[in-house]
Amino acid sequence: MVHKRPVPTAKLIYGTGLILIGGFTAITGNIIGIIGIALGIYFLKSDGIEIDLQNKKYRNIISLFGVSYGQWKAFPEIEYVSVFKTTQTTRVWVSTASTNVTNTVVKVNLFYNTNKKIEVYVCDNTDDAFKIAKQMANALNIDVLDATSRETKWL
Repeated sequence: MVHKRPVPTAKLIYGTGLILIGGFTAITGNIIGIIGIALGIYFLKSDGIEIDLQNKKYRNIISLFGVSYGQWKAFPEIEYVSVFKTTQTTRVWVSTASTNVTNTVVKVNLFYNTNKKIEVYVCDNTDDAFKIAKQMANALNIDVLDATSRETKWL
């Protein structure tokens, strides 16, 4: 199972533009072109997590052009999987103005050592989050905690 945070559209446009402009500038021998290409690549990278449920391993990944990098780690003794709602704030810049945009997201976390967690999945659809949580719970033989409302309950 692989979950990558999607690259926002604005970052895709900026990254692609910087690579194209940097490429044309680099052809002329200008060092600024190489800097533009490097910045464009930075804008196009995404991060996330890859989970191997069969071998009970995971890795935090950085993905660039469809190739993922990261080091595999063995799962600690996972106690339960939790699904909960939270708010996520993103700063949006347009020309000289900026604003904070807040939206509600649903997170799926694996908990171990009482209060330590591994963030597995983030989405805006509760049904999708529970589908992932139940898949993880079945594979790891653990319980699911529904913390999407004030009253938490075990599933």
